[in-house]
Amino acid sequence: MIEISPSKVVQVIFLAREEQAGAAELHAFIDNFNAEEKAHLTAIAWVGRGAFEPEDFREAVATAYAEATVPTADYLMGMPHLSENLEAGLEALGVDVTGEEEDLL
Repeated sequence: MIEISPSKVVQVIFLAREEQAGAAELHAFIDNFNAEEKAHLTAIAWVGRGAFEPEDFREAVATAYAEATVPTADYLMGMPHLSENLEAGLEALGVDVTGEEEDLL
């Protein structure tokens, strides 16, 4: 279902929380994702902010592919509350990231 590793999403969450200190690193990190990972990351954020329901995740991914007109890193980094949206999206999709979070602490 989700074609991006939970550990990568958690890393994005942690970098997004660092705001200015992590901005360049976050941008580079997302830029290194393949197209599928970028679309899935965007879809997770959309589910988290309520733009799509968890059961509509495939539609969110398709929309992310279709509407990718700016670099994904630019789009996501301009999203208010990115880390919160990603956390809420993972939770809504039933993805447990407890182990990944502990590895980054």
